Amino acid sequence: MTISLPKTLSALVDHARTEHGELPGVIDGEVRLSFAELADVIDETAAAMVARGLQPGDAVAIWAPNIWEWVVAAFATFRAGGIVVPVNTRFRGQEAAYVLQKSKATMLFTVNGFLDTDYPAMLAEAGADLPALRHIVILRGDVAPGTVSLAEFRSTTDDAARAEAVQRRSCRSGGDVALVMFTSGTTGLPKGVMVAAEPLIGGFAFYGECMGMQRGETFLIISPFFHAFGFNGGIVPCLLYGTAIVPWAVFDVDRVLEVIQREGVNIMPGPPAIFQSLLNHARLDDYDISSLRRCVTGAATIPVEMVIQMRNRLGFEAVITAFGMTETTGIATACRAEDDAETIATTSGRAIPGVEVRVVDDEGNELPYGEAGEIVVRGYTNMLGYLDDPEQTAETIDADGWLHTGDIGVMNERGYIDITDRKKDMFIVGGFNAYPAEIERMMIEHPGIGQVSVIGIADERLGEVGAAFVVPAPGVVIDPDEVIAWCRERMANYKVPRAVWPVDALPLNASNKVLKIELRERAKALLGGS
Repeated sequence: MTISLPKTLSALVDHARTEHGELPGVIDGEVRLSFAELADVIDETAAAMVARGLQPGDAVAIWAPNIWEWVVAAFATFRAGGIVVPVNTRFRGQEAAYVLQKSKATMLFTVNGFLDTDYPAMLAEAGADLPALRHIVILRGDVAPGTVSLAEFRSTTDDAARAEAVQRRSCRSGGDVALVMFTSGTTGLPKGVMVAAEPLIGGFAFYGECMGMQRGETFLIISPFFHAFGFNGGIVPCLLYGTAIVPWAVFDVDRVLEVIQREGVNIMPGPPAIFQSLLNHARLDDYDISSLRRCVTGAATIPVEMVIQMRNRLGFEAVITAFGMTETTGIATACRAEDDAETIATTSGRAIPGVEVRVVDDEGNELPYGEAGEIVVRGYTNMLGYLDDPEQTAETIDADGWLHTGDIGVMNERGYIDITDRKKDMFIVGGFNAYPAEIERMMIEHPGIGQVSVIGIADERLGEVGAAFVVPAPGVVIDPDEVIAWCRERMANYKVPRAVWPVDALPLNASNKVLKIELRERAKALLGGS
């Protein structure tokens, strides 16, 4: 399917209305909007943002699960000339407050009651100083003091605001910052990745082409909208190709199978654990999932047999794997639909058009095929930089434009990469990146912890989870269960260590750096060699 690519996310709304207006645009329970109807709601919300004082270049944060209102809030921001700042729904109050402070968000769109969580209350309890934040809008749930419902927020618009919003639609270019997507870093604090619209649209237009996306199809988006795989790789190609968005907030095997059957879902990307759960489900054959056609997976090792079963039992015609990170706008390499099962299972694909990928040594020299080194990426999909952090940007993107991913891998003679390790200590929990330095920074605030070092350990369900080696503060006896409970109150659950092991001291090298290799060996012994 050949399409004319809009250059901005604001223009993407016009594209969806013009090219796909009559087709289903979003399906969320009882809410069903065509692309034309969705565009109308977006434009009315953009006018309300203007009426409430949003200025071009202002940041608007969205702290909500996958719901149709998230799509409206995001694209209304683009239409009004603002910058979208997605916030991880698993963040606690302090974590979200940091993102709001760093981005200087002037508006926050959130929910009350998702997974029994009161998001506005968590933010208030954090006690953070947020001088830029003027409005908190509740997309769903009870309205608390100091907040306003989406309906009330939208009721303030007028003709003057509508006219101004129309003028704003083209006030930003495709090369301007469109989103600031926060990703935790090894410095221990989240970093704001500045993403431009035009490379985002270009990269995921190719992604949609790899999947063979078609007008009138249905796309179940399980990956969180705050994540590049959910927004960049889900919402954006849907608007490009005229594929209905089916937001999904919480993965539950039976409910997912029900929606596939009910809505005739054709496309369903996600991490391998999701597809393994479907394949292992005792009542899989009770559901009609014959509509499934295409998926993209990755972020973990995939057995070849699983790819074969995804084709044979789940019915996927196309199963592809891909590699990207927030700093590469979410995509850098991808398999192609015609690739064989072994290639799909054992590699993360080859560079997408317009992007270069190399494997290099510590001095930046390109390595021969089959030799392990750091994966570096250069091309139009690379980020603009980290928000207000030129030093970190320069450390990540070298003078020749190569973005150093921190991932270790090998490349074969066909240009396909296999990610074998991580140069940094990051580990992936069910598809979410977890960074030990950030977790350690938070855990050290526990009054009974003197020192802490966090590593990733294997987990059958999630791929990896965290484990913490803890040196108690003087005179303290560490209770591992209490520490884990303390962590659950203060950080997103994927960051919480599943094991806490008290130790007398951490192993150090001559430079007084913790020997995490030794800790990983200790962990294997503690886990019985698993």
